[in-house]
Amino acid sequence: MKVAAFYRFMDIEDPDVLRAELQALCEREQLLGTILVAGEGINGTLAGSADAVQRIFDWLGQRLSLEEALQGRWTEASEAPFRRIRVREKNEIVTLGRPDVLPQRRTGQHVHPRDWNRLIDDPETVVVDTRNHYEVEVGSFPRAVDPGTDSFRQFPEFARRLAEAEKDRRIAMFCTGGIRCEKASALMLELGFSNVYQLQGGILNYLEQVDVGDNRWTGECFVFDSRVAVDRDLAEGGYVQCHACRRPLSSEDIASPDYREGVSCPRCIGELEAERAKRLEERRRQVQLARQRGDQHIGKRLPQKGR
Repeated sequence: MKVAAFYRFMDIEDPDVLRAELQALCEREQLLGTILVAGEGINGTLAGSADAVQRIFDWLGQRLSLEEALQGRWTEASEAPFRRIRVREKNEIVTLGRPDVLPQRRTGQHVHPRDWNRLIDDPETVVVDTRNHYEVEVGSFPRAVDPGTDSFRQFPEFARRLAEAEKDRRIAMFCTGGIRCEKASALMLELGFSNVYQLQGGILNYLEQVDVGDNRWTGECFVFDSRVAVDRDLAEGGYVQCHACRRPLSSEDIASPDYREGVSCPRCIGELEAERAKRLEERRRQVQLARQRGDQHIGKRLPQKGR
């Protein structure tokens, strides 16, 4: 099954109408995934046949009168990474909490993946990972600064502190597919940074474009679907996700005595309320009974954190 992540910042006058049209069209094409539509643009991930996804891209190109064709970051999944198709209208297609920051007006300079290494190898460049801390733990680029955020809404505070100390430095930003660093770089320009760069197409594009021998990426790349992470070959990685806290778990986490499938993990064992632990334990029991009956799909996919 093909999986394509895509976005485009642009002014959309009728996001509610577009939402309804897209929902119907994706259902007709038997696609799965999530698409967000807002006045500032469109952002989504679709899973299904490559031809069906491309028909959506072509339709959007005509519907939105795009001068440049919509491109996706393509990966593969051995099974459906989403349960259904959901197209939702939102205030922002990526929630920074600053709808006044408009990347379609001004944003950082895009850097092609094959030029990225030269930029981040320069010791004068401040490399900023715009993703959340639980994503950074799975993998990142060398020397990248971890903002220590649990959600993208917290990034403006990190950016403000960075502006106080490093406003004259060159900034190189990256994220999974490009959308967060696109908006974050627009924020950086607003804060007074003058040399702001962003990885075109994000980590997924870098892994696709850069040869293995030149690849600077370490670890895996967290993705927002049931695959949890992909490796440097864009194949499904070795992480699973905790059902309680939704954090990605390594093989070491799973081997911990604090890991209980569907209930808790070493990262949340001390945070879990007794009542919720009881509900999760009951759900775990029901999943085990379903597996014994042969209902393999029950409890298979885990809910994901929002971007």
